[in-house]
Amino acid sequence: MAQEGPAGTINIVDPHPLNWLYITWNTMEEPVRTDEKGHITGSLMEDAHWVDDTTIEIKLRDNVKFQDGTPFGAETFERAFVEVQKWKAPHPPGTYLNFDPDTQLEVVDGQTVRMTFPIADGLVLGKFRGFHLPNDRFWDEMGFGYKSIGTGEGHW
Repeated sequence: MAQEGPAGTINIVDPHPLNWLYITWNTMEEPVRTDEKGHITGSLMEDAHWVDDTTIEIKLRDNVKFQDGTPFGAETFERAFVEVQKWKAPHPPGTYLNFDPDTQLEVVDGQTVRMTFPIADGLVLGKFRGFHLPNDRFWDEMGFGYKSIGTGEGHW
C-alpha cells in the first residue's frame, strides 16, 4: 500500500560540517542533477536557454508538488534565490558556487524565471546542482538554522 504525505522526521546527530550536503541532496531537489556519467540533466528545471551573454531563462517543471501538497513554481525558485543571496558564503565547498551578489532574478510567469548576471557566468548550470529548492514552509519554520541561531549562513 502506498503511503501519502510525509513519512517522518530526520534527526541528524553527526556534527560533520558537510552533513548538510548529503542531507539536502537526498531530501531536496535542485534545478539540475548529474547523471551517472557526470552530465547535467534537468530535475526541477525542464529547459533553459541563454537570452544573451548574461541572461538565462529557466523553464521549470510543471505540476510538481512538495510532500505537504504545496505546488512548486517560479515563486519557490525566487524565494530560494532571495534567501541564499542574503548569505556571504552559502556553500562551504567554495564561494565559486555563489551567485554574484548583483545577480537579478525576474519571475516571468508561474513556471519561468530569468536570471541576469553582472558578467557572463559559464558555471551557472553547475551552481544549480547545489541550489536547493525547498518550499516556503522550510524557510518559514526552519531554514538552515534560522530558528535556532538567527541565520543559515555556515550552520547547516
